[in-house]
Amino acid sequence: MSTKKKISCLIIDDEYSSQNVLQHFIKDTDVLDLRATCHNTAEAFKYLQLKESVDLLFLDINMPQQSGLDFYKTLKHPPLVIFTTAYPQYAVEGFEVNAVDYLLKPFSFERFLTAINRVLELLKTDSKDNEFIILKENKALHKVIFNDILFVEAFGDYVKVHTSTKTIVTHSTFSNMLSILPANFLRTHKSFSVNLNKMNHLSGNQITIENQTIPIGQTYKQSVLKTLNL
Repeated sequence: MSTKKKISCLIIDDEYSSQNVLQHFIKDTDVLDLRATCHNTAEAFKYLQLKESVDLLFLDINMPQQSGLDFYKTLKHPPLVIFTTAYPQYAVEGFEVNAVDYLLKPFSFERFLTAINRVLELLKTDSKDNEFIILKENKALHKVIFNDILFVEAFGDYVKVHTSTKTIVTHSTFSNMLSILPANFLRTHKSFSVNLNKMNHLSGNQITIENQTIPIGQTYKQSVLKTLNL
């Protein structure tokens, strides 16, 4: 992998063995620039407040004094985060705070690279925050930024495009709409595709985005769980 600007990152983990693994993997990944390794959240908070912000956190969840999840929720302008932990029960909580990924210890270098590729995709998306689609509804044209879309829904010969402020019903096939959407959209059902950046919660066969509940179809459940590493 190569990129013009390296992704600055911070390790926050109280276990030396985990620190060493991450340091080694980061060194072997030429897109990452490790700025510091912190043994607890207090050290990390001090670094972020007094020294510099970073693009990405490798954050252990189960740490003494304060958990990684609780620490991350306190940050006013949180960087992207990849949670690392030996406890799979924290996975759903991790995705509730829009974690990029969730690495279950011990993880391989290949699994680590999968997480980093997700970071690259997100940063690519963030650099194109103003990319948009023009949708026609009746005789009106609407400019909709992709990152403002919560989810899209098949509706007969039409597609409903749901945002936080409005729902646009446009004449289109669902398959055509799916081909236009960026990589951060995931099909969860024959009639739904969701923006993973907007996901709040996953429970059973449902995903929650803001106050909307989107079903996960039986046919798509395994691919959804695989994408979310659950």
